[in-house]
Amino acid sequence: MDELPDLSRLSVAEKDQLIRDLWSWVRRLTVQVTTLQAKGDELAARLAQNSRNSSKPPSSDGLAKPQPKSLRKGGERPSGGQEGHGGHTLKKVAVADHIETHLPPSHCADCGAVLAEPTVVESRQVFDLPRLGFEVTEHQVLASRCACGRISRGTFPADVVAPVQYGPAALAAVVHLTHQHMMPVQRTAALMGDFFGLPMAQGTVLAASEEAAVRLAPTVALMGEAIQTAEVAHADETGMRVAGQLHWMHALVTAMLTWVGCHEKRGKLAFDALGILPGFLGTLIHDGWKPYRDLRCKHGLCNVHHLRELTYLFEELQQAWAGRLIELLVAACHEVNQAGGSLPVERVALLRNRYTEILSEGEVLNPPVQKSGKRGRTRQSKATNLLWRLRTYAEDVWRFASDPNVPFSNNLAEQAVRMPKVKQKISGGFRTRNGADTFCTIRSYLATLHKQGSNLFHALTLTFQGQPPQPRLA
Repeated sequence: MDELPDLSRLSVAEKDQLIRDLWSWVRRLTVQVTTLQAKGDELAARLAQNSRNSSKPPSSDGLAKPQPKSLRKGGERPSGGQEGHGGHTLKKVAVADHIETHLPPSHCADCGAVLAEPTVVESRQVFDLPRLGFEVTEHQVLASRCACGRISRGTFPADVVAPVQYGPAALAAVVHLTHQHMMPVQRTAALMGDFFGLPMAQGTVLAASEEAAVRLAPTVALMGEAIQTAEVAHADETGMRVAGQLHWMHALVTAMLTWVGCHEKRGKLAFDALGILPGFLGTLIHDGWKPYRDLRCKHGLCNVHHLRELTYLFEELQQAWAGRLIELLVAACHEVNQAGGSLPVERVALLRNRYTEILSEGEVLNPPVQKSGKRGRTRQSKATNLLWRLRTYAEDVWRFASDPNVPFSNNLAEQAVRMPKVKQKISGGFRTRNGADTFCTIRSYLATLHKQGSNLFHALTLTFQGQPPQPRLA
């Protein structure tokens, strides 16, 4: 800016023009300051977000360990194991597999007399693994010649198809390690050599996975059909690297079943291609992502997501209404649990009245930004957007309080996508789409049987024997 002119030498008209110029300059600076302040606030808000107050995963929190916080009030339960918790400590068995006796000296250490026949006065048991190894079974086909000249011979079992091959337990072990414990293919092959003296090529591990997926595909298809007809299902999706490109793993879950599928898209195109959600008419629990709204089913929103967003507004932006809403939702959740799944209509009405009052408080502090002359939607603050969703979809927010089948959160679906993320973190992704589809099929089966309490290694062994155990579908 130029130096201030000598006002005593300016005419009235020149002074008026100077005032107008300064006023215009101040307005432009005010707009710039407001814009920069908004950008600074946005960047500060991003830095303040973590897995507790946003949808960011815990792996993005870094190495800093902030003071742990909990939505549970202090003093409700003591730290550590709770009263009545049984524990899982080792217990002695009645009959041991091996007994080693440790004899006393043959003569007394004091007087030197010969000691009588010793008796057992104390015992201790050590639980350990037997020597690991492998065994080879040779199948021999016999033949005999009839007096008429015809030769009759036996046949190999249907699953014995090569001169030398791995058996069902060995194949089940590598599939279990790669798809339940998320070990990389190379390390799985090496582990088989280190533990059992049975080294495998990486191609063998991949071939075993593909064979398991083919054998399990009919069962997984039945699981998808069962989820489609369920009263309540959970849905979530997560990004995965497949053949160097971003793909999406979609999880559809009930209390008994888990189904995972892969697609290039995240929204409606994926829903239609995977074929389960378009025909689902029950209540779908999700995080509020917009494409789910286009489905014909009822909806229930994940209130744990709401609590994270409210925590950010309360702790970082110091908005007291958010803290009161956290207390209301958490208290309502506990009340529903104590009541056995749902509350009386009158009680739900009282809770929702308080809910509406708190939203009104928040809306006074966070009025929507009025639409400017620019094209497109006007950008709103996080608080304004959250308030709009909580009011617009209040029925879905509170469905957990009136429908005993609808839970408070979408934890089941989030748990289903957690292990695929572990797989990606360890292995970096999938080289081919076929590898991703193979993983989804096997993962669906194993996650389902795990929830139903089955032994996964035994189930995979039977799968390679042509008899995969069938999960309960309802």
